[in-house]
Amino acid sequence: MNTVSTVNGGIPFWYAHGGTPVPREPLPGDTTADVCVVGGGYTGLWTAYYLKKAVPFLDITVLEAASCGHGASGRNGGRLHNGFAGRGRYARLHGHDAAVRLQQAVNATVAEVVRFAAEERIDADIHHGGALEVARNPAQLARLKDHHSVEIAFGENDRVMRGARETAERVRIAGAVGSSWTPHGARLHPGKLVTGLADAVEALGVTIHESTPVTEIRPKHAVTPYGTVRAPYVLRCTEGYTAALKGHKRTWLPMDSSVIVTEPLPSSLWDTLGWEGRETLGELAHSPAYAQRTADGRIVLGRRDASCHHGPSVGADTRTPPATVEALATCWSASSPRPPAPGSTTPGQAWWASPATGAPRSPWTAPRASAGRAATRTAVSPPPTSPPAPCATSSSRTPARPVPPS
Repeated sequence: MNTVSTVNGGIPFWYAHGGTPVPREPLPGDTTADVCVVGGGYTGLWTAYYLKKAVPFLDITVLEAASCGHGASGRNGGRLHNGFAGRGRYARLHGHDAAVRLQQAVNATVAEVVRFAAEERIDADIHHGGALEVARNPAQLARLKDHHSVEIAFGENDRVMRGARETAERVRIAGAVGSSWTPHGARLHPGKLVTGLADAVEALGVTIHESTPVTEIRPKHAVTPYGTVRAPYVLRCTEGYTAALKGHKRTWLPMDSSVIVTEPLPSSLWDTLGWEGRETLGELAHSPAYAQRTADGRIVLGRRDASCHHGPSVGADTRTPPATVEALATCWSASSPRPPAPGSTTPGQAWWASPATGAPRSPWTAPRASAGRAATRTAVSPPPTSPPAPCATSSSRTPARPVPPS
């Protein structure tokens, strides 16, 4: 696959295709609130939503440095699923039964996001088709069987193991030798979900101030360049951007994931690929890839990068290693033609998603002879979090720490 070199800083794919946010005013000066939520991504917005639902008289203010969903919440692979990090450690600390209850809560989070979107009439292209994890060689199959057994041991009795033939009946992936399916997964449009969530939070009476970076959080104080919000409770919901806060440089380790998106594919190609159930896809490689089939017939394809950044370097202009790009272009290949090069008008043209720095989107340019094979590094959200903070999707600028809930 031919590629062009781009850098971080463009409008995310999801916002360029249906998730356009409505700008909100920055903080006008010093003010007070009952609760101040710092961060307007999924974590902060879900927190504000459920707090206001539970205690309607609360005066809640949300402060967002850019626009709601600007970070990983609006720049991810669009996979809502029930996996989360640190379950084994949690079981060792609190017991197996407690870990099972936690897993059940995470499972319920998937259904809760689907219910929420329906209740709030948010059209986020949600398809509750489950998640399919695929093995493509004997080593991956061994890991998959072990993973399947562990999930069942943690109470996921509705998970189904499939062989090569049964897997091909769901989706035809070159070399697939088996798969494990869970109903606790869904495909969605992250941009539409996060902008709809912000609107729903605001409709409840929560005040949201955008373009308002918080530079320091002190007890009962959230300090910004435009004023200070004083509140008995200040909740830090900054996720991958936490390291930019004063005193928190070593609190979080953001990690990257790279994502590419095709143009809408022709029906003849979908006839070859199958994938009529629109399950989200993952694999059991050591550096796993993931994918979803969008509502308008594209494939979103991502893979975890090896890059980590501390503090101010989060969101800086960086380029994805060529090896990652090549892996993205080939790791989910099927017995079908590859998409043509960028710039082509033929269905299948690649659209490289761009991460979170807020600069205008870079237009397509013809690849230079010296450009090499580089693509955009994209911010992707952490694994979904259990209520009251459901978090849609799987990877980049994700904090490397156990979460209660990718």
